[in-house]
Amino acid sequence: MNLRVPSIRHDDCDELAALCKAGGDPLRLNVLRALANDSFGVLELAQIFGIGQSGMSHHLKVLAQADLVATRREGNAVFYRRALPHTELLGGKLHAALLEEVDNLALPADVETRIAQVHGQRAANSQDFFARVAEKFRAQQDLIAGLPQYRESVLALLDKLNFNGAATAIEVGPGDGAFLPELARRFGTVTALDNSAAMLELARQVCEREQLANVSLQLADALNGVSLQADCVVLNMVLHHFAAPAEALKHMASLLQPGGSLLVTELCSHNQSWAREACGDLWLGFEQDDLARWATAAGLVPGESLYVGLRNGFQIQVRHFQRPAGDTHHR
Repeated sequence: MNLRVPSIRHDDCDELAALCKAGGDPLRLNVLRALANDSFGVLELAQIFGIGQSGMSHHLKVLAQADLVATRREGNAVFYRRALPHTELLGGKLHAALLEEVDNLALPADVETRIAQVHGQRAANSQDFFARVAEKFRAQQDLIAGLPQYRESVLALLDKLNFNGAATAIEVGPGDGAFLPELARRFGTVTALDNSAAMLELARQVCEREQLANVSLQLADALNGVSLQADCVVLNMVLHHFAAPAEALKHMASLLQPGGSLLVTELCSHNQSWAREACGDLWLGFEQDDLARWATAAGLVPGESLYVGLRNGFQIQVRHFQRPAGDTHHR
């Protein structure tokens, strides 16, 4: 009597086993939780979880083999982020369910504290850069993407939104203030927020020279303690200076009135690591899908986008995101 042995596709079983193994460790689950809205380098994760670099590298390798994390090169550094589940593929539903469960967990208090320390280190590096280069800011920016290279694209998107003359605007990180005259012409009142006194002084000089009576300047961190709201928030080449860009977009969303618009001008992902030293960039641009995903997670609806190619190999994305008109519980 011949018994037929059922054939087992070991490759499929191996794939599911790798996923189960990767999720079968408390530290790895906490790493996935920490990567919910952020990306970190291996040294940062080792610092956050208080283990050696080699140990963290091992855990990241296990997560990567199960396609639970993806890597992104930022110049010479490699950053880890969560990989998005593909529910139509083998293991995809399990992957999605695992992340959903992980997101209901709270990270230990000491881990939260060390994440804040890593963000603080990133932010301090950025602020130190702007304190040092305020006087030559425009020359530094022009190395990559100065305002003249994207001004018309931002204005085209802005003018399509048809704000009335009494509408209000906030520009976060106005740099040397070169875009403020454009906003002053289109809005009843404009507020410029910057956490660098040196940069705000450059913006003040523009306001005086152009006699911008409807622009107010505030030395403030847009991520902390700002209770303003406006019809339009503008972020020109600023997001790549934030320690935690996804979290920053949530704060930008909270600055919007219901129905308000967020305009983000940013570099697309690039690999020119000299931008870190020359321009103080914490991030080498962003994937278009990441910006849309972060904005959606912040309660915003992606609108129109424009893309500007630059001669020196960079590409700029000009994005519009809207807070729904009925959203009155966002803050």
